[in-house]
Amino acid sequence: MKNTLRTVLLISALVATPPLSGKPDGGAADIRSLLEAQAAAWNRGDVPAFMEGYWKSPKTEFVSSSGVHRGWQAVLDRYRKAYPDHQTMGKLSFSELEITMLCSDAALILGHWELQRAHDHPGGVFTLVARRLPHGWRIVSDHTSTVSGQ
Repeated sequence: MKNTLRTVLLISALVATPPLSGKPDGGAADIRSLLEAQAAAWNRGDVPAFMEGYWKSPKTEFVSSSGVHRGWQAVLDRYRKAYPDHQTMGKLSFSELEITMLCSDAALILGHWELQRAHDHPGGVFTLVARRLPHGWRIVSDHTSTVSGQ
């Protein structure tokens, strides 16, 4: 009886839940635009413009094989150190994006990244958490991994 009641309440809540936003995609198009703007900035060699896609907060997180970097400034410093010039940066592309709206102001993004450089083509996968803030969607947490053979 308890399980049946829970199921009925859950179904009722799901049916009665309004759309995540006024947009049919719940904000996914805006998130795709954010990532496209980041790739364009990267491909111009403009790390500060690339960083506009991140929440400018000490709570922003970036996780990779090099460890955990906390704070927008620490993430910027990490990118500047790892990619000191346009040649090192290469051309960035994202693919296989999966955007899951968690609620009206939060999303989980999975995808692949690749750099096209003169002598190599590193790539990998990422998981992002983005939040809709007063100034638009921003990445609040980024877990990026390199995958060999990309």
